[in-house]
This record gives sequence, C-alpha cells and structure tokens, in this order.
Amino acid sequence: MNKINKNYYILVASFIAVIVQSRLIPHASNFTPVLATGVFCGFYFKNFYSSFLIILISMFIGDLYLGFHNTMFFTYIALAIPVALGVASKFLKVKEILFSGLISSVGFFLITNLGAWITLDMYEKNLSGLMNSYILAIPFFHNTLLSTLLFLFLFKILFELLLNKKTAD
Repeated sequence: MNKINKNYYILVASFIAVIVQSRLIPHASNFTPVLATGVFCGFYFKNFYSSFLIILISMFIGDLYLGFHNTMFFTYIALAIPVALGVASKFLKVKEILFSGLISSVGFFLITNLGAWITLDMYEKNLSGLMNSYILAIPFFHNTLLSTLLFLFLFKILFELLLNKKTAD
C-alpha cells in the first residue's frame, strides 16, 4: 500500500473514530462534530458517496452501542446535506464555514424533527403537532449550530496546520 492510500485510510478511520467517540462520551445534547465532519469529508474527498458512507458507517456504529430508534432514517438522510455542501464548496473559508454550518444545522433540525413528528406518538398528526415538534426542539438547535461551527473551524485549523507541516517537510 503506497503512502497516499495509507494516509487516506488513516484519515477515513480517524473521521469514523471521532464521530463514534463523540457520540459515546458524555456530551451536551446535540453537541457533536457529526455535521461538521460531513461538511469536511465532502470538502476534502470531493466525492459525495464515499463521504456520505463515512458518516453513515460512523452513525451506525454509534447506534449499535446507543440503540436504534424510530427516527434513524430521518437522521441519516439529514446527514446528506452537510456532505453535499462540503462537496459543493470550492474553499473552506470563514464564509463557507458559516454558510455550510448554518444550512447543515437548519436542514438537520427540519428533517429530524419532521421525522420525530411522523414516528413518535407524542405529537398529534396535524399541523399543530408538527409545529409543536419544532418548537420543543428549539432548545437543542443552538447546540447543533454551535458545535457544527466550532468543529468546522477546528477542522479547518487542524487541516491547515497539517498542510503547512507537510509543505515544510
């Protein structure tokens, strides 16, 4: 295995390990690097399917430990948004980070809470119940947005440090 392939697999395994661990360790609700990793994988690998697969494998491994739930389908589908935004990004500068972080978080919020409304018995199956599912989820949204932006900036800094180290070698 040549050095490029080895580094690729190490990076993929690192992304998977980070996501799985971030979901298993104690953390504030919705404060994980999952969406940020989706954006970054899409940006770095520039391949939607392989980047989305990295995220799905990570989530599935975490769900093996945490347990499966009725909204998994919606959660997994919502993860396509950050990956697609990453693939579409030509640069990972502040503007792109803010845009992709915001759109990923809003998309995740809308899709997963739609899934909660559809699958959970706690909501009436009418417009009022749907709105209630979104209203009750508002307290979790700020952690989703904050963690996505924080981890995107962290990934950008680490990536640039690694690039600078690589160029210096």
